[in-house]
Amino acid sequence: MARKKKQVAEFRYYQMPENRVLFALLGEKWRQQYGRDIDYLHFHNYLEIGYCYEGSGYMTLGEKEISYHGGMFTVIPKNYLHTTNSMPGKLSSWEYLFVDVEKLLEKMVAGIPGCAEQMARRINSRAIFAESSKYPHLADLIKAIMNIIRSGEMYCQQEAEGLMLAFLTEVARRNGENSETYSQNTRTGMKLKSDNLFLRIIDYISEHYGEALKISDIAKWAHISETQFRRMFSSYMNMSPLEYINVVRIQAACEYLKKTDEPVAMIAAKCGFTVSSTFNRNFRHITGVSPAEWRKRPENYEQQILRFQIHSEEGW
Repeated sequence: MARKKKQVAEFRYYQMPENRVLFALLGEKWRQQYGRDIDYLHFHNYLEIGYCYEGSGYMTLGEKEISYHGGMFTVIPKNYLHTTNSMPGKLSSWEYLFVDVEKLLEKMVAGIPGCAEQMARRINSRAIFAESSKYPHLADLIKAIMNIIRSGEMYCQQEAEGLMLAFLTEVARRNGENSETYSQNTRTGMKLKSDNLFLRIIDYISEHYGEALKISDIAKWAHISETQFRRMFSSYMNMSPLEYINVVRIQAACEYLKKTDEPVAMIAAKCGFTVSSTFNRNFRHITGVSPAEWRKRPENYEQQILRFQIHSEEGW
């Protein structure tokens, strides 16, 4: 019997401009036919906020497909699988904001113990898909932030960050309410608990990728069996836990290669690879070049890191 082909997920990694916590993708470039020749989901390293001005189609958020049209907006947590598809042969006009939620909250609500962590958990607890007419205040904030960044005027970044804090505060407040929800949570009821557990697992990997992480140890930390952990992770991410850990490690290695002159072997060790050949193999698999080749071409940073094509393979 032929082995069933597994799905592909793409990690669309964005490099945040230095000393910033948000950036925008604006303009005519984002008026296009979405989803053409793409049959896989993707995820980002930052929270994505999208606003649809015109067009129609459907979005896949996790396990659920939802139709969209002009005048709708989305808020999609980092590491959340999704994709956008225009109606066949039609154009859709979107613009996007990407936000480093944790750094923005640390910057803006510093001094209030536990506040940033609690807000971040609520913001990242679900994906939002909403009509602007039902939530005009949130929609207006999104468009205002985009227009401020578009203007490029003095202090526009500071003003945009202030409005973004207002936006995220409202999102956190609403996500914390049990009575009313405006989100299309792809996994409701008892699975919401699994969503929150999964986000904590992703955070745990981000904090400990430089250590000798074992899948069995992560499962033990999460208080679930290793088999259940592997099954849950692969279901959410369409890749194995080890593949994701390697993606995070190579992402970190790219940062070191760009910003330091440390030896490659030292960087490999910092990023959790105890064997240099394993590091080199994974680096080339993910980026398409060796660490030394990549370091010689830092001007190609965004192209090199990492429109990851992550393939789940048996045995990982």
